[in-house]
Amino acid sequence: MEIKGKRYNDYGSFIKLHFGERVQKISLDIGFSCPNRDGSKGYGGCTYCNNNTFNPDYCEPQKSIKEQLEQGIEFFSKKGKNNKFLAYFQAYTNTYSDFESLKAMYNEALKVPKVVGLVIGTRPDCISDEIINYLNQLSKKYFISLEFGVESTNENTLLNVNRCHTFEDTKATFEKCKNKSFHLGAHIILGLPGENKKDLLNHAVEVSKLPIDTLKIHHLQIVKNSVMAIQYKRNPENFNLFTSKKYIDFVTEFISYLNPNIVIERFVSEAPHDLLIAPKWGKLKNFEIVAKIDKKLKEKDTWQGKNYTLELIK
Repeated sequence: MEIKGKRYNDYGSFIKLHFGERVQKISLDIGFSCPNRDGSKGYGGCTYCNNNTFNPDYCEPQKSIKEQLEQGIEFFSKKGKNNKFLAYFQAYTNTYSDFESLKAMYNEALKVPKVVGLVIGTRPDCISDEIINYLNQLSKKYFISLEFGVESTNENTLLNVNRCHTFEDTKATFEKCKNKSFHLGAHIILGLPGENKKDLLNHAVEVSKLPIDTLKIHHLQIVKNSVMAIQYKRNPENFNLFTSKKYIDFVTEFISYLNPNIVIERFVSEAPHDLLIAPKWGKLKNFEIVAKIDKKLKEKDTWQGKNYTLELIK
């Protein structure tokens, strides 16, 4: 089959279609916590988590939102490719505070010149009707994306990684958020301990049932200063980490089961080398992996949604 362009719904095209140009995200760290860190649901956080794996240098919680955004904008403006920016509330759970505090933070970000919207990363069990309605209101004027960490659709896995919420919670939250004016996103991690190939492919089936616009796909990485780092050191046989070759082959099969209308924002994680324990893929960059995925899709003559189904794989 001859296919022109990408064999999947890519995020870059989605953003250009919306804005007519490239838009850069600026990551923020506001010093939020999580309910499975502060004791309201549990302690220790998710076993795979070390938030330093995705915080850039300008992203420090002691700096104000305005400062972090202005420094991020200055950093990316040097490259001369961006005139519009999205404030990305990324680290930990960015709706985990009282309504008035959150409202003030979001408004502070939107007042910074060249910021045209918000991307808010959070958990399915940390969102209120008040916040949902406020974001819906904001989205009439700004680009608003609300992203939930799904991580796994398998209840046992969520329990084992100390996620402290269920997939049933996830589905209920997405149901509350659907048909709003803001965009809905989800994150999934491929390769968590105890999950076999069938389990992983069924994530695609289950995620496809959610009313989401975008999906970030991550491969499991073991990083320093996480609970999983200790588990991996003690019992490495419990982990079946992907090599780059196996991951590229698998993820091309994974997206064939995915709803073709979902925009794929990311295929891989990219933890800093000084924090990464395993798997180590050498010097492969994110864009190089994406190029290999594009090539593999063509070789296999497959594409996003080719095997799309709402029936679980037996």
